[in-house]
Amino acid sequence: MELLQSIINYVLDFGAAVFVPVIMIIVGLFARMKFKEAFSSGLTLGVAFIGMNLVVGFMMNSMGPAAQHFVENTGIVLNIMDGGWTSLATLAWAWPLAFFLFPYQILINIIMLATKQTNTLNVDLWNVWGKILTSVLVVGVSGSVPLAFLVAGIQIILELKIADVSQKQIQQLTDIPGVTSPHSMILFGALLWPLNRLMDFIPGLNKKIDANWLKDKIGVFAENHVMGFIIGVLLGIFARYNIQDTLTLGVQAGASLTLFPMVAKLFMQALAPLSDAISEFMRKRFSNRELHIGLDWPILAGCNEIWVTTIILVPITLVLAIILPGNNVLPFAGIINLSFAVPALLVTGGNLLRMVLLGIVTTPVFLYVSTLFAPTITDLAKDTKLIEIPAGQMLSWSTLEYPDFRYAFTQAADIVNGNYWGLVLAIIWIGLYVMYYRGMKARSLKIEKEEEANNLA
Repeated sequence: MELLQSIINYVLDFGAAVFVPVIMIIVGLFARMKFKEAFSSGLTLGVAFIGMNLVVGFMMNSMGPAAQHFVENTGIVLNIMDGGWTSLATLAWAWPLAFFLFPYQILINIIMLATKQTNTLNVDLWNVWGKILTSVLVVGVSGSVPLAFLVAGIQIILELKIADVSQKQIQQLTDIPGVTSPHSMILFGALLWPLNRLMDFIPGLNKKIDANWLKDKIGVFAENHVMGFIIGVLLGIFARYNIQDTLTLGVQAGASLTLFPMVAKLFMQALAPLSDAISEFMRKRFSNRELHIGLDWPILAGCNEIWVTTIILVPITLVLAIILPGNNVLPFAGIINLSFAVPALLVTGGNLLRMVLLGIVTTPVFLYVSTLFAPTITDLAKDTKLIEIPAGQMLSWSTLEYPDFRYAFTQAADIVNGNYWGLVLAIIWIGLYVMYYRGMKARSLKIEKEEEANNLA
């Protein structure tokens, strides 16, 4: 058992930039690609992951200190540290049963493919840590290991199902054929979907307002580098930076928004030949069966709406963290809220105005759930002794991925301790998910009909 755990941990320690490309090369060879083509595509995918990580890290390192200065200038003291996803990933992998989630996810995926319950082959195995974290939180709240695996299994199934019905829209947004994203953060769409549908009935919000619309209306001010510069300068002013640091932050934000779509093109360059080979392989062996490759969220990173939304939400998140009664988390490491922006992109179809408005409405969900989970996460950190926490403080993640799902299902698992209201929360969430799934499925069918009509024309 220890040998198996060591092997799995060794493989996963390579990280997504090495692990996922290796998997894709193997899949490409299995689909009868030439070795040099499979290797080139896989390596390009690794380069794309590294490039995206560099740009995201650069952006967070630029915005994070400004965000912290903003809060410090208010004089407000918040005693929950925001460790971001890296801190919680560290705690997740420290769980003794963590490595079991790796074959568990693969097994569920294979069963669902064999029984035609999904058309998504999830090769984003590195992000199994998200399911591990969910399991750890369930154990932390309920103390039940069986229920931890049950909730993780539910999460795996739900993310594959929503990946199926999101594929057409992801292809439409990215121009990358045959890929989708089963990343669990897309589950947050269950909460966003009814709110977005409500906006359909509000005058002025049913217009398509994306990055291209802005360019048509305000010209150069909607160009990535200019828009990033303006937003960065405003954040610098909020942080009371001097002129030099404010202008530097503006240029850094402009550089980030300029580089994101450039790096995102590498994903298209890497995945297009792999997708073509896999699609051809499936057509020959499985009539009327289309297989989608499930990848990490960065395949969507070329959509400017994600980055404009996340930067606009930085000062808004900070203000809300300060004024919301009962919030004790200080946003820092997780200040760039990709946990919201990625599902919001899919739910709204890239409508920038709706994304920002939904972000304002739902940011309190992230802050409150982060605050509520802080005691559990802090206890885990102290038990593992992996993260040192100063006396009088706690640890959490201000933009915890899919906080609605995690909170509802950890509370539902606490039924073993007599907590029944959590089960009600989970049932309500499932109802919202069904609404979300049906809505995305209907949208996918509409896209398919439009594609068929265009092909006939």
